[in-house]
Amino acid sequence: MSAIKTIKAIGSTWETDDPFLFCAYHEDMYPKGNSKLGPNVSLEGRNLGQDFMLKDGWRMYHGRIVPGFPAHPHRGFETVTIVHKGLVDHSDSLGAAGRFGNGDVQWMTAGKGVQHSEMFPLLHQQKENPFLLFQIWLNLPRTKKMVAPHFKMLWSEDIPKITFLDKNQKTTEVTLIAGKLEDQVAIPPAPNSWASDPKNEVAIWTIKMDPEATYTFPSASEGSNRSIYFFKGTEINIEESKIPVHHQITVHAHKECTIKNGNTEAHFVLLQGKPINEAVVKQGPFVMNSKIEIREAIHEYQQTEFGGWPWPTHDHVHDASKSRFALYPDGTEINKKK
Repeated sequence: MSAIKTIKAIGSTWETDDPFLFCAYHEDMYPKGNSKLGPNVSLEGRNLGQDFMLKDGWRMYHGRIVPGFPAHPHRGFETVTIVHKGLVDHSDSLGAAGRFGNGDVQWMTAGKGVQHSEMFPLLHQQKENPFLLFQIWLNLPRTKKMVAPHFKMLWSEDIPKITFLDKNQKTTEVTLIAGKLEDQVAIPPAPNSWASDPKNEVAIWTIKMDPEATYTFPSASEGSNRSIYFFKGTEINIEESKIPVHHQITVHAHKECTIKNGNTEAHFVLLQGKPINEAVVKQGPFVMNSKIEIREAIHEYQQTEFGGWPWPTHDHVHDASKSRFALYPDGTEINKKK
């Protein structure tokens, strides 16, 4: 039996399987920044507040001055935000904040409810500000839907990276955001995550392959879901299938799967995990198990705003002089080098 289950094209939002909800893929070639950390070009002709057209190679999204997503609520799931290039300014209703990017990952458990903003500051005024981000929505089981919100930083310099050499001395580098590979184990995820129990076999990996490199993914347990998202490169071969870039390959996790890369460097995201196998009801930023729970979430947000918004603006960005940092709700602050 083939290791491949399905092959399908992908766009800016990727379909995922239980325990994941979806993955958003944002790549923007932002221009030089201005003194307000926004684009140093005219915004004429853009639908500000709802700018999702890839005009001139970039988007403002819901931002009007700085690109990004001003304050919005979540309940009932987790966001795993992987920033390959560029920076994200995080602020939330718990009073927590951060600036992270260039390989950093933020793992946020929305739980019973949190507001946060995710803005993309353009710090470089003398050169362009390329940006590449994945945001993965990972579901929470019924017993964890209403846990206290939590956020955790996985700093780039701490995230395990494993390099494999094939028989032709071509390299494949695997970055472990969640899960384990050979004798390497990822940084522990947020404590109430489905990924926190190793028996659930949750894996979130990013993979980079040299031109013409070959790599074999090890098998996982039967019943786990596994998808590989081919987002940069030209073409790969799996078994007898030639697969062009911008495709999702869903495979049987319990079978080994070998990728032979084409003639350019290739990049992938792998998502894997045992399913939660519970009803999923989604409405906008809320993911619960029933329509009644969705209505309760909406009502509670209307009444409480999940604790309100402690920042001066809903599109809050941090001072341009700040390097990467994380400010936690208890007041603890961790500062990293640029």
